Amino acid sequence: MLDRVGDVMASRERLRALLDAVVGIGTDLDLRSTLQRIVEAACALADAEYGALGVISADRTELADFITHGMDPAIHARIGDLPHGRGVLGLLITDPQPVRLPDIRKHPNSYGFPPHHPPMHSFLGVPVRIREQIFGNLYLSEKQGAAEFSEDDEEIVVALAAAAGVAIDNARLYAIARRRESWLAATAEITGVLLGTVRLTEALRLIARRAREVSGAELVLVMLYDEENSRYTIDVADGDDPASGELVGRLVAVDRAAAAEFGQEKYRVVENLRAVAEWPGPVPESPALAAPLAASDVLQGVLIVTQPTDRPAGDEDAVLLSTFAGQAALALERARAQVERQHLAVLEDRERIARDLHDVVIQRLFATGMQLQGAAMQAARPDAARRINGAVDDLDATIRDIRRSIFELRGPTGPSLRGELHDAVDAAATALGFRPVLDTVGPVDSAIPDDMVPELMAVLREALSNIARHAHAAGARVTVRVTSAEVVLLVEDDGVGADPGRARGGVVNMAERAHDLGGTFELGTGPKGGTAITWRVPLAG
Repeated sequence: MLDRVGDVMASRERLRALLDAVVGIGTDLDLRSTLQRIVEAACALADAEYGALGVISADRTELADFITHGMDPAIHARIGDLPHGRGVLGLLITDPQPVRLPDIRKHPNSYGFPPHHPPMHSFLGVPVRIREQIFGNLYLSEKQGAAEFSEDDEEIVVALAAAAGVAIDNARLYAIARRRESWLAATAEITGVLLGTVRLTEALRLIARRAREVSGAELVLVMLYDEENSRYTIDVADGDDPASGELVGRLVAVDRAAAAEFGQEKYRVVENLRAVAEWPGPVPESPALAAPLAASDVLQGVLIVTQPTDRPAGDEDAVLLSTFAGQAALALERARAQVERQHLAVLEDRERIARDLHDVVIQRLFATGMQLQGAAMQAARPDAARRINGAVDDLDATIRDIRRSIFELRGPTGPSLRGELHDAVDAAATALGFRPVLDTVGPVDSAIPDDMVPELMAVLREALSNIARHAHAAGARVTVRVTSAEVVLLVEDDGVGADPGRARGGVVNMAERAHDLGGTFELGTGPKGGTAITWRVPLAG
């Protein structure tokens, strides 16, 4: 009777200890802390010296994490890599049933222990389930005060594992809720950006920074898609490594069909970011999530977020990133729309100024010139007539300058042929010792075909180079004239001149470029002596 009473009292104490352990493991919703408390509670209930909780990987083949208790940190460090779930530990992965052994070393599946591992004999393993799914396994070793773990130990650890599954599930749901809240806050911040003036570069940097803060990523990349050239341009790189800034501006080639297919997806999981492309810079070998930045079914770019190796991305993380990327794509679309509106406003202003110059200013100057010409015919003194004719010539030159300005105003904004011509003349000034005069007549930017521009620029650079090397000139003039039928490049200098019969090298190349385009090339003497090169190409050629 006394023995029976003692067993009842012992059972009540163990039950009370189990209830205390269940309450204890649910006091905090941090997942890592919860797992640590579960291992400690299991060791206390079963009187085990060592305990561990192995978290099974997503593919259910090995252990992705291993939380231990009872082992000295120095010994733990000397052992090195954590177990992957092979041998006896793998029994519970392939067959999730409790395992109790008097000596783990004698089991036929035993792999033995790595160097520096403390000796272990008795063993108890119990699966931890969450809603009919195995989350991981509880491993206990070295029963204190007995040779092996008893059936009561197994039952109480099984009961603890059931409660642990609920606690783990709550902690995981809480972690997901926290991440969802963080992603929603970041999405709301991007939405706030949409309400005001969106500056493209600032918006992209904000997108990358918030994505990295929320996800805890090592690196976040924002790449813009260039469909015409089938490539991505890394516009923003936000990472822990200071060298990640070197990625900005780099190009990543991509197949156009693959890019179009990716634009229709919500997200894509990348197992190894370094392996998926020939990255032009420091990209870690880690898993990543890639979400397309697409608006109105048009791929504008991609948002890449690396994932911590200790917390692989789940479906929830991928969906949240996809939602965030969708909002980021709207910010990108709005920024581009604002740039286009500003561009349009500039073009409208330039068109209005060009129209006013043409309809008002030029007409007044032309009328004034006509009046002066009439007065010159009636002037009695020859010097007065000369002065009036000089004024008329000045007015004609002014009209030509204004017309050139009108063409420039009606030309494209940004890079243009006129700009290239000015750059080429400026670049030649150092070698020449002076800056040549540049005149452009007609719609230079809009009328000259794109495939003719490289030929024209090559001829101009060769002509200026020849002046610098052979002419010994003190001045030069470059004129580019465009009519409805042809393009004429005239390069004149006041140097020592050139013999057309001895033309060779670069001069021959200039002539061949003209002939290839159906045009002509002339090398002669300028109005002030020196050399005059005339390169003439039909627009229909």
